[in-house]
Amino acid sequence: MPTPLLFSSKTLSFLRSLKRHNDREWFKENRERYETDVRQPMITFVGRMENDLLNFAPELIANPKKSIYRIYRDTRFSGDKTPYKTHIAAIFPHRDLPKHESGGLYLHVAHDHVFVGGGLYRPTPQQLYCLREHIASHVEELQEIVTHSNFQKQFGKLQGERLKRLPRGFDLTDPAAAYLKYKQLLAGVKRPASFATSTRFYSCVLRLFKTLAPLIHFINEPLAVKNFRL
Repeated sequence: MPTPLLFSSKTLSFLRSLKRHNDREWFKENRERYETDVRQPMITFVGRMENDLLNFAPELIANPKKSIYRIYRDTRFSGDKTPYKTHIAAIFPHRDLPKHESGGLYLHVAHDHVFVGGGLYRPTPQQLYCLREHIASHVEELQEIVTHSNFQKQFGKLQGERLKRLPRGFDLTDPAAAYLKYKQLLAGVKRPASFATSTRFYSCVLRLFKTLAPLIHFINEPLAVKNFRL
């Protein structure tokens, strides 16, 4: 059964206007619109996801304070000095690992598209080595996940930056060689902006997250054992 709307045409209208008027004065004048039409729908989304994650990925956390990204951009090392992001985003990371150093699920809504995905985006060198060891000894499990018909139908191939050569310490003849070159393990799909305002938005994102869950479990299994913490 379709769920009530979360995001609306007002969400997309605000994000579209923010892209045109990305300055502090405009945002200050329109702050109430942001809170009502953009942030609050994401808070509601995260709240619903908190309950549903318990059924298929209880190790992941859904909490508005930890999951929802701030609208403010970090411009310290960027040539682009516009102060605000032009999308609203949320992440659902492992509850016992650093936020950006674990496998997690991710969603963002922009004025012109929606992105749904997940994986491991920015591992430390130690985590990456640990994960590669895990891949080398469990390659059949990973291959089964990423070649599953449902995974390929929804996301296509495994994504992420890759090395041109196999990392040191691993054999070229290893059956896992192709996967060991990955520096990131990611999967994701873009949808048109109208997807965000569909009555089936939540149920569709939930289905995509469930399809990604086995990959997230696989990534986090060795990292949680090693207990990589800040």
